[in-house]
Amino acid sequence: MLFNSDAFLLFFGAFGLLYYMVRSNLRARNALIVIASYVFYGWWDWRFVPLLAFTSIVDFAAAILIHDSNNQQHRQRWLAMSIIVNLGVLGFFKYCGFFVDSVVAGLAQLGIHAEPRTWNLILPVGISFYTFQSMSYTIDVYRRQIPPTKDLLQFLAYVCFFPQLVAGPIERAQNLLPQFAQTRIVTDQKITEGIWLVIWGMFEKVVVADNLAPLVEMVYQDPVDSAPAVMLATVAFALQIFGDFAGYSDIARGLAKILGFELMENFRLPYFAPNPREFWRRWHISLSSWLRDYLYISLGGNKRGRKRTYANLMVTMFLGGLWHGAGWHFVLWGIWHGLGLVAHRFWRERHPALSSGLFIRATAHAAALAFILYGWILFRANSVGDALVLTKALTSLNSPAWLGSYIANLIVYSAPIILMMAWQARTKDMLAPVRIRPWLRALLEGLLLWLIVFSWRRDALPFIYFQF
Repeated sequence: MLFNSDAFLLFFGAFGLLYYMVRSNLRARNALIVIASYVFYGWWDWRFVPLLAFTSIVDFAAAILIHDSNNQQHRQRWLAMSIIVNLGVLGFFKYCGFFVDSVVAGLAQLGIHAEPRTWNLILPVGISFYTFQSMSYTIDVYRRQIPPTKDLLQFLAYVCFFPQLVAGPIERAQNLLPQFAQTRIVTDQKITEGIWLVIWGMFEKVVVADNLAPLVEMVYQDPVDSAPAVMLATVAFALQIFGDFAGYSDIARGLAKILGFELMENFRLPYFAPNPREFWRRWHISLSSWLRDYLYISLGGNKRGRKRTYANLMVTMFLGGLWHGAGWHFVLWGIWHGLGLVAHRFWRERHPALSSGLFIRATAHAAALAFILYGWILFRANSVGDALVLTKALTSLNSPAWLGSYIANLIVYSAPIILMMAWQARTKDMLAPVRIRPWLRALLEGLLLWLIVFSWRRDALPFIYFQF
């Protein structure tokens, strides 16, 4: 079920009414959340609801067994079971076909013809998100950072909470799980912030991202031999994926606030980042912090010398790229960002004094933005071959006849989101619109709602990150 669909509006209206009716019964509310979340998830394909429940129950049991055992080998064994089940399910559905195709292609290069048996596997929506969220819980219990919950209903609600189930944020148990164990107090402030986040997130998706999508498709679907066209389409995609993904995160956070929950912030002005490291502190924060805490640090982080630190960064970003999709262009995107993190760290270690000064900061921001934008070419390209074609096109000065109207459309649809980012950066407040006078905020929200309704599509476009 998509947030930007008529079905979700009816679903959330009915859920909100029932949720209000059982407001005095915590267990009934948690049960309602679990049932509604499974309906929400099963709306796409009911066959994968048991899979979601199965992995949740495995991690619930594994955490208790880990906590109750004083034998280190037994604790490691139960943790390994949780990781193997989670990564096994994720790997089978998401990467089985990719690795088989890669092996077949590699053998073909050696002159060996192979026709392995294949399955037409359907990728369960959101599997990468809920797998990482559930798996981090058992790891935290193993590290003795949190105690396990003995309430299965609370844990199921934590894993399948529908606002953030299929595209994050990837919540930590320390933050979200305790919220299912206490009565949620819905304040006027939460409702105000929640309504704003839902409206703005829907605007980012329906008005900005969905209208930028055809501009991106126009160049990337059939690569054009034109540097101006490729650069403009890449800028359009940078804003499309931000509007699409940040929009989802804002809607998720807004819905959660309306229900009395607090979800973590997932985006914080990533295109204002002065370097690749800062970009990953601002973009998809829940994933980047997950990779840092459970992969990079587990590999040794920066505690085992410079070369090992660089290797750990590369491995982390390689796997981060692969997490995004079963395609070599995603792997290249991860490697590209790994190289950027290594280069930035190398430079910073040798030139620590060059971080100040207006000219230096402006140059750093421009270089970081150029680095990020080229990365989006690797990410958005349909294949490595297309990425190479698009890269080669950056040397061509051809200008298609439609370039003028293309620029006009890009400006119209990107201006609102750019102005909002500028406002948030200037005030250093991601909820700056909530702080203005109520009548002015109501006017702004009314305008955004009118534009959303005007742009609403019956054939709602899925969120980009649903495929991951």
